[in-house]
Amino acid sequence: MPYLDPCLPLDIKDEIQQNGQTLYLRGTGDFDLCRETIQPFMNKTNETQTSLNGIYQPPIHFPNSEFYGFSEFYYCTEDVLRMGGDYNAAKFTKAAKDYCATKWSILRERFDRGLYASHADLHRLKYQCFKSAWMFEVFHRGFSFPVNYRNLKTALQVYDKEVQWTLGAILYRTRFLPLRDIQQEAFRASHTHWRGVSFVYNHYLFSGCFLVVLLAILLYLLRLRRIHRRTLRSSSAATLWMEEGLPAQKPAGTL
Repeated sequence: MPYLDPCLPLDIKDEIQQNGQTLYLRGTGDFDLCRETIQPFMNKTNETQTSLNGIYQPPIHFPNSEFYGFSEFYYCTEDVLRMGGDYNAAKFTKAAKDYCATKWSILRERFDRGLYASHADLHRLKYQCFKSAWMFEVFHRGFSFPVNYRNLKTALQVYDKEVQWTLGAILYRTRFLPLRDIQQEAFRASHTHWRGVSFVYNHYLFSGCFLVVLLAILLYLLRLRRIHRRTLRSSSAATLWMEEGLPAQKPAGTL
């Protein structure tokens, strides 16, 4: 008996290898059940202001915000469902349900007739039902966007330039330029006591530099004092010889 998979299109047959055994699957195309099956993988906690895996998520003022979905967000809405652009949860859900409940033979026929995007392949068709449910759950349950949120646009290009999530990552990191600041930020992230250690270290460093400078000044003053004493002694000796009518002695070592 094959395992019934709600995340595969209706009547599709598939097989996977697990622990040296072959498992046979048959799709039932149940979008709602697929969502329920996916939900535990969100690993949501009961804490407020958290997203996937309990990671902190800053509060979002949804009425005054606008978001763009790139990469898989765009492919999932456009390649097969042909709904790229303004995102509407109700329309997306209906389109995903209809797709999941469509027999695999009909989906293959549409694919052969070129009714989907040119770069959509059989792999996309096979897992579109799962990807639609996953995207919906991540967006609305994982990131807690309201189902009636209307300010999301899925896009592949912005001003004729292709945009990927890697560009967002680069923009996020470059706010720490120069590179030294990036390294310091990474160090802070891995050492929660960095600020306290940094303060103590800077305090001792400043104290050490101050003592070195103070010592250098004292040594310089002592040297000036010794030079001044030698000058006074030489002047006194020359004055004494002149008063006695004797020529001043030549310094030792002169010819």
